[in-house]
Amino acid sequence: MIANFWQKLYRNGWVTGLVIVLLITFNTLFSAKGATTVEGFESGSKGSYAAADVTLSTGVWNLNDALIGNLAGDAKSGTKSTRIRNSGRATMKFNRTTGAGTVTIKHGKYGSDANTTWQLWCSTNSGSSWSQIGSTVTTSSTTLQTATFTPNISGTVRCEVRKTDGTSNRTNIDDITITDYGTSGGGGGSASVHLTMGNPSSAGTSNLNNYLLDKPQYAVGYNCSLGRPNWVSWQLNNSWLGSTPRQDDFRADTTLPSGCYQVKSTDFSGSGFDRGHMTPSADRTSTVAVNSSTFLMSNMIAQAPDNNQGVWANLENYSRTLVGQGKELHIISGGHGTGGTGSNGTSNTIANGNVTVPNRTWKIIVVLDTPGSGVSGVTTLTRVIAVNIPNAQGVRNDDWRNYRVSVDTLESLTGYDFLSEVPTSIQSVIEAQIDSF
Repeated sequence: MIANFWQKLYRNGWVTGLVIVLLITFNTLFSAKGATTVEGFESGSKGSYAAADVTLSTGVWNLNDALIGNLAGDAKSGTKSTRIRNSGRATMKFNRTTGAGTVTIKHGKYGSDANTTWQLWCSTNSGSSWSQIGSTVTTSSTTLQTATFTPNISGTVRCEVRKTDGTSNRTNIDDITITDYGTSGGGGGSASVHLTMGNPSSAGTSNLNNYLLDKPQYAVGYNCSLGRPNWVSWQLNNSWLGSTPRQDDFRADTTLPSGCYQVKSTDFSGSGFDRGHMTPSADRTSTVAVNSSTFLMSNMIAQAPDNNQGVWANLENYSRTLVGQGKELHIISGGHGTGGTGSNGTSNTIANGNVTVPNRTWKIIVVLDTPGSGVSGVTTLTRVIAVNIPNAQGVRNDDWRNYRVSVDTLESLTGYDFLSEVPTSIQSVIEAQIDSF
């Protein structure tokens, strides 16, 4: 009886239809709640600007002062895109439960309209409150361009696009792509976007002197015996930069494991050494919370004032000029050795022996031409800057270029394996070279 029932269903095409419906339903749920969400606005229809919900492939979106356009003047990657005017918004009405690692959005001007501006905002409490992600984007081309943001938000999240110029000029938005927290949109299979190029010391959570602190804003390989990071690694692109002022809220990192001394802000007082950021405050200006994270003492080394405020700061500033040119950087920095010279002379330790002063400060910068390309964007022609600078006075006005070395040299110095996620055939070329730009 049951067999005959299913045979009839199959002959009538009902089973096939049921399977298709189930597959479509699964695909929609999977796209919205996990893996990568990609919304191209192809499956929905909305012909007016009046605020209304519309069901799309990823879930329900609210389009306010926005419609789904399919005219010749609409910039689009398929047959449709959303068109936003005035101060309109395109808002997810559903949550992703796997966070947001990176968000890429294609955008273009409608027809002959003038330039427009817009922002990405995200919410972690189902839309009760929102935070801006990255900086304001200017749309100036009728050809779709891609804007990349790095929310690095874990858990529940939803996002919206807000047009901010308030004019009647229209913006087309298409192919909103959101990856899970802990992924970089194509970067080498590491657990964090900040470890896209690799975990230099294979840091984990079992060794207090090689302890991994995987923060949304950067990653740290921490050494509890030295009271400083072995290394700090971070991604830098335009999505991390905005107008947030420096918070200056230096404080202990209470996430350090039991048995690890928590360096205090006051531990550097009177030492003659600066609380030297590894991930710079100025590399994290998208929001107050993001900037504040850089003032955790686990992100600091005891740095000679002339090093920190002079040659080191100049390299940091140069790095941000590269980002302003559309590059994405993957940066690793740290201190090496024991004994630096600050404004009070040479010291091996400070803070009653709890913080070891490094002898040198080093940094590696991988320059990607295409933001979001990850390891796949690294070739034998990729620019890699590596420096090794004395942690001493007297270097304030030195040119950082005079301290350039190869990555191989820094590997020999530190014992770390840098850029380990890059194919070895490419590593062998770029790690042997000394930058000469």
